[in-house]
Amino acid sequence: MADQESELLKTALYDLHVELGAKMVPFAGYAMPVQYPLGVKGEHLHTRAKAGLFDVSHMGQVRLTGENRVAELEKLVPGDIAILKPGRTRYSAFTQDDGTILDDLMITNAGDSLFLVINAACKDDDIVHMRANLGDGVSLEEIDDRALLALQGPEAAKVLARFAPSVTDLKFMSFAEVDIAGSPCFVTRSGYTGEDGYEISVPNADAEALARKLLAEDEVEAIGLGARDSLRLEAGLCLYGNDIDTTTTPVEGDLNWIINKRRRAEGGFKGADVILDQLEHGADRKRVGIKPEGKAPAREHTQILNADGEDIGEITSGGFGPTVDGPIAMGYVAIEFAEPGTKVDLMVRGKARPAEVVELPFAPHRYFRG
Repeated sequence: MADQESELLKTALYDLHVELGAKMVPFAGYAMPVQYPLGVKGEHLHTRAKAGLFDVSHMGQVRLTGENRVAELEKLVPGDIAILKPGRTRYSAFTQDDGTILDDLMITNAGDSLFLVINAACKDDDIVHMRANLGDGVSLEEIDDRALLALQGPEAAKVLARFAPSVTDLKFMSFAEVDIAGSPCFVTRSGYTGEDGYEISVPNADAEALARKLLAEDEVEAIGLGARDSLRLEAGLCLYGNDIDTTTTPVEGDLNWIINKRRRAEGGFKGADVILDQLEHGADRKRVGIKPEGKAPAREHTQILNADGEDIGEITSGGFGPTVDGPIAMGYVAIEFAEPGTKVDLMVRGKARPAEVVELPFAPHRYFRG
């Protein structure tokens, strides 16, 4: 039997991760760093205080070109891509005929093309889905010669501006093609932590050198998947496969805001009948924030009960939030229990433990909006 490690794909930064003492784990078919010697909690708190560098090269990068690219992509997502100006980025989702979510993604208008970033575990299926459904006048290119780095935290802008001063002018969900330390990069001011920061698409051949330059700055530490997960959970951001998937709709997932006014009026995307009906009449359940009492975290698949001990839902993401210094979770509850302040019980290790439905996010977003 082949060694599992040898079967995993490796990003352009694999050797650097090993050199830095990372604990490598299988993730979405790749060998990825889950943590470094600083530890998950230390990495999390460092990102909130200064700046963290994440390798997210396992994500899929796709370019759509052709005169019909916007109209054809709008058949697959509920967002208004036609009003997306050059240099702007939008979060959206691939929906299916039954209204459920095939994947979530970032869409950037790069001027002559649409630049998409899709989830690692879904990218093969996403590309099959797009090739099958994007009509004439659209060409799809899977970009496999570029790494993707995320520099996140309140000092990210100060650090990156030392190498590319123009990034300071970018606002949240904006894009530019920028030369960073001699390398041609695609930069979006966005991320998955709730903090200000950037995602940087860089040629594979230049990725390690750029990562080393950024890590040499006093403010920057290497951050693994463990802290990436706790940061996004505190920020109330969905993880595909946990909080949204092919059993959840955008309305159930509390993602109504991704469906713009024109799309609500016109429809024309997969699952529109189901989704627009839920927008008008409501869904039976909703994704909410949940704060367990005490110190015991509630992990995914934990059962949620009402005061009478009846099953009303399930935790989809849960753990310890270092910034809030306590357990936090997200999950789905029957709509009548979705109001913040509602008391619930969580079945943790066979015992019902008290918790409360709360507003998201747990830690405030600190995006730079100008």
